Amino acid sequence: MADALMTVIAPALFALLCWWFGTGAILWLVRRPPVTFAWSMAGLTVLLGASFWTARISMRDPSEQGAYLAFASVIVMWAWHEMAFLTGWLAGPRRRALDAGVRGWPRFVQSTQAVLWHELALAAHLGLLWWMQPAHGSHVALCTFAVLWFMRFSAKLNLFLGVPETGEQYLPARLRYLASYFRRGPLSLFFFLSVGVSIAIWVGLVWRAQHGETVVSTGWVLLAALLGLAIVEHLIMAFPTPMQKLWSWAMP
Repeated sequence: MADALMTVIAPALFALLCWWFGTGAILWLVRRPPVTFAWSMAGLTVLLGASFWTARISMRDPSEQGAYLAFASVIVMWAWHEMAFLTGWLAGPRRRALDAGVRGWPRFVQSTQAVLWHELALAAHLGLLWWMQPAHGSHVALCTFAVLWFMRFSAKLNLFLGVPETGEQYLPARLRYLASYFRRGPLSLFFFLSVGVSIAIWVGLVWRAQHGETVVSTGWVLLAALLGLAIVEHLIMAFPTPMQKLWSWAMP
């Protein structure tokens, strides 16, 4: 019984700590003086290169240690993209606020232009991991990045279509113009669809595990925990929750 609990608790806590500390670290770095950004990006770029190497190793290692290595490697990769975006280094060709009075398709075009390079970089990164993935091996790294990418894409669409809590307080000063692309308002039909499908997938994963249809491995728990945290992030957009208290050390 104790071994079974540790199979679930330890990876779930690891995923939670990676989510909490990784988010806080990026929030802290992007609030440093701009003169520090080059050093931060240089350090993260070195780590990014190392993470590709460790991810490659993990893809050939189906063990518990391989799953942790894969998950941690992708968190480092994701941190690089977040830092590149929030410093404005890899955002989009449009670097100003939404034009006043713009609606419909023109608003979508301008919103896409504001984040285009970031989205293309994420898609290319996912494609690279797909190319690196051997036919037979661990898929934890690839699946971890895929979950992060799909859920982040869903969150951006929900911010575009409208949510009560946009989280604009997390934007650093140099990217405050991005808040003009968010729509603060009632929840859209897409919000219920995206969250509903995500919850259904998560419940299905748990149901299959409880009925012995899925082997509950470390990698499985890491991915299930990550999906659960992404669902929580979506639900936060529906309520005015002061989530910045979780990262008070990173947001002075």
